[in-house]
Formats: sequence, C-alpha cells, structure tokens
Amino acid sequence: MAPAPRVISDKASMRSWSRSMRAQGKLIGLVPTMGFLHAGHLSLVAQARQLSDVVAVSIYVNPGQFAPTEDLSTYPSDFDGDVKKLASVPGGVDVVFHPRNLYDYGKNGGGDVAEAGGMVSCVESGSGHESWVRVEKLELGLCGKSRPVFFRGVATVVTKLFNIVEPDVAVFGKKDYQQWRLIQRMVRDLDFSIKVIGAEITRDNDGLAMSSRNVHLSPEEREKALSINKSLLRAKSAAGDGQVHCEKLTNLVIQSVTDAGGRIDYAEIVDQNNLEKVEQIKSPVVFCVAAWFGKVRLIDNMEINLSMNV
Repeated sequence: MAPAPRVISDKASMRSWSRSMRAQGKLIGLVPTMGFLHAGHLSLVAQARQLSDVVAVSIYVNPGQFAPTEDLSTYPSDFDGDVKKLASVPGGVDVVFHPRNLYDYGKNGGGDVAEAGGMVSCVESGSGHESWVRVEKLELGLCGKSRPVFFRGVATVVTKLFNIVEPDVAVFGKKDYQQWRLIQRMVRDLDFSIKVIGAEITRDNDGLAMSSRNVHLSPEEREKALSINKSLLRAKSAAGDGQVHCEKLTNLVIQSVTDAGGRIDYAEIVDQNNLEKVEQIKSPVVFCVAAWFGKVRLIDNMEINLSMNV
C-alpha cells in the first residue's frame, strides 16, 4: 500500500502545491469526486496515475448542483475511509484536496453553511455566490430535464477546481456521460489547457453500474435495478442484429425497467458527441437511461457503435 496522501483544505495551498509540481516539470492529474469512494472512483484514479506524474483527488460534496428538494444533506460520506482507499491504488495519490467550502455565501466571506450536515444548496442562498458557468445546449437534455440546476452547478464547481488545481489531465467516468461530454465542451469553449479523459463504466459482478447512491438501495431494489443494464445489453444486441429504429429499442428498455418495478425518468438514444436525440442509428450513439427504484435515482448508459457490431 502506498503512503497516505497529503490532505490540503486551503485553496491557496492547493494552488501552491500544483505550481511547485509544474515548476519541476511534472504533469498533474486530477480526479474530481464527491467522496464515498468505490471501485469505480479508484479506477479513475488508476487511469490518472498512468497519464500523469502526480495525482490529486478532490473530495467535495458540491452544494451548487443540488436543488432544495434533492439529497444534499443525506449524501453519504466517509472521508477517512476514502483516504485509506486512495492509498490502495497502485502508485497511490499525492494529494487529496478537501475544501470545507468553495462558495462565498455572503457572510463573513465564507459560508452560509450549516444546519443540515454543514452544507446548504447554493440555490437556497439569496446572497453571496452569483457567478455560474453554463454549457447551454448540452445541459438541456437527459438529466438536465428533471435536474435544471444540476449541470450549472457541475460546470461551475469543475471550473473552480480547474482554476485551483490547474491540472494537465482530468479523468471523469462515462457513467455520467452527459457530465463528461459537457466538461469536454466547456474545456474546449473556455480554452482550458486540460485533457479531459472519459473512463469506462465500472460495474459490480452482477452488472449494476457502481454509484455512491447504490448504498441506499434495499436488496430487493438492487435486484430489480439490474433490469437497466440487462435491457441495455439486449438493446445493443438488437441494434447489432439490424434493429436501428430507436423507438423500438427504447420501448424495449422502458418495458423491461417498468416491469421490474422501476420508474423511468428518461430512456433516450442520442448522438455520442452532441447528445441530440436520434430516430435511427446511423452513427455512433449512446443509449442513456435514468430510473427510480424506491427513492434512489440511478443512471446508466451504453455506447452503440454499429461499425463495430456488423
């Protein structure tokens, strides 16, 4: 096991560390997370290690991406356990950036924070932070339909992290496909000198995409949630066999998930780059699904590249 990473909470200290690494000619990798790490996160860290000389992992539950009705106060946390897990990654992690708060809420320069778990959603605060980053088209569809403030919060906090850590490489998981593409577009449009990598989805042995929210599933709900991946695999197989009409493929997945007791938020086949909905598969697409099982909202997706399947 590698030595425990250095923990930095102060923004200026984090920036100073990064600049000292760059002065030594080292490439800096960053993996942004909200903590409660699982094997999926660790696979992102391992990829960052391969692409960089030094690796920073941020652990910060971003209040800016939660609406007042969402699960900010109940988001799982285990910081000490996270640090131990990061030390288990081959090569280890050099720094964990663990800020208390990245937003100014207008009270003493530091934070209208607290009652519920020491955090409050930015959209609930009437003063302080008012500068937001928007990726206007890519944020509208898929998760953006039911979570209208989510990608505004994601783009803003990632911009903050990029400005503080100043990485050369940043690794995001493809499970959050829309988020990954949105960050890529933001980096392109705002001229960040950062290579944004999309890492493949990490799944448990039963096929369920790893997520920090899986801990909230009951055993019965978890079993039912396997319908998402199973139906996506069937849809991909059907596409490979010549079924290119997206409505029929989406109906297949919707029916399977609904029969298993899930509530569909969306099931859409979209272009892999611009995330626009397609009617027929004529180019690389991704089949994206969000569904509720009990009180837990799960997302998953599957890329379909017909040129590889026929």
